[in-house]
Amino acid sequence: MIEAVGLTKRYGDKTAVYNLSFQVRPGAVTGFLGPNGSGKSTTMRMILGLDNPTAGQVTIGGYPYRRLPNAPRQVGALLDAKAVHGGRSARSHLLSLAQLSGIPARRVDEVLGVVGLHDVARRRSRGFSLGMGQRLGIAAALLGDPQVLLFDEPVNGLDPEGILWVRNLMKALAAEGRTVFVSSHLMSEMALTADHLIVIGRGQLLADMSVTDFISANSADFARVRTPDTEPQQREKLSAAITEAGGHVLPEQDGALRVTGLALPRISDIAHDSGVRLWELSPHQASLEEAYMRMTQGAVDYRSTTDRKAGLQQPLPPGAQPPVPVPGQGQPGWYAPPPPQQGGGQPFAASQGGPAQVPAGPYGAPDVPGTAPGAPTPNPYAQPDPPALRTSSGPAVPAAPAVPPTAPAPAADPTKPEDAR
Repeated sequence: MIEAVGLTKRYGDKTAVYNLSFQVRPGAVTGFLGPNGSGKSTTMRMILGLDNPTAGQVTIGGYPYRRLPNAPRQVGALLDAKAVHGGRSARSHLLSLAQLSGIPARRVDEVLGVVGLHDVARRRSRGFSLGMGQRLGIAAALLGDPQVLLFDEPVNGLDPEGILWVRNLMKALAAEGRTVFVSSHLMSEMALTADHLIVIGRGQLLADMSVTDFISANSADFARVRTPDTEPQQREKLSAAITEAGGHVLPEQDGALRVTGLALPRISDIAHDSGVRLWELSPHQASLEEAYMRMTQGAVDYRSTTDRKAGLQQPLPPGAQPPVPVPGQGQPGWYAPPPPQQGGGQPFAASQGGPAQVPAGPYGAPDVPGTAPGAPTPNPYAQPDPPALRTSSGPAVPAAPAVPPTAPAPAADPTKPEDAR
């Protein structure tokens, strides 16, 4: 078990962590959440003895990390996946860690297989992708088969298969009775992985409770109600009846109603008594992301602003009107319409009663007066026939007939061997 009591860390006049107290119990995956700069990494570094607290203490199994006998056999951690010598192979990196901790070499091959790097064990780590580096860091954390594990952003850079693997790995480790402490910014993944949450903001504790309790305490559940779109009077009738019964009604952008303060069976009874047909009556529970944003909205240090593109937009000419916003643009499911076709028709559609007419090219000449209908149009850029050649002492010799151009030789097939070409 990890226990922090009054943990405080200051860097000069900057307080990174202040009076932080919590417990990470075995047998569950505990998520560690907080905005950027809230002190999560600093807290993990103090747990592992990399930073000394200014005040308070943090222990693992009742002892500070530095006093644990053979700590790598009891605590495994992934804080920085890039903390690897790029010239070493994955196996050499893990083998050096194993030799420092008295871990047998066969364990190296075991964890390489667990994280899926057995086939690239001899490759130098400098050529690893971000996801492969994360897998190598997880292998280093599992090397000593520890009872306490700390992971800082373990799914960073992993593909969907890797994220699912990490999720199942965390749950399996906790099911074995180990202490699993995971820091992440992916709320959707934490909702599927964590059993308990510790949330901090600006170095102070904001919440220490289960995922279910955290969502319930920081969100309001509501019912989504929809009546026939073609009968708006029924929507108004139902809204009045729900309000009279003590509920609160808010209209949604798509025409549905958001109802709070009444249970779903009660809403159904009100609609039945009012003679209103329902197209939808569904419960809605806020996600972990919504609850987290509500909880930490006052503890965010870095906020984005709207890009006004100052100096980059061309001013409108005198008398010009600004563009009219497109109805529905920006709403879910909206797509830009296709550009209109010139002439109002399809450019390659065949005309009725005849074959498709190919539009004239940029150098097509109009019909020449005096030519027969259907006759080919003379080429205005054609060269005149060469005159008959005359000899000094004989009749004129007609010019040699034009030689038709020779067809180009077929290109060599690159798939055939050189001898077969």
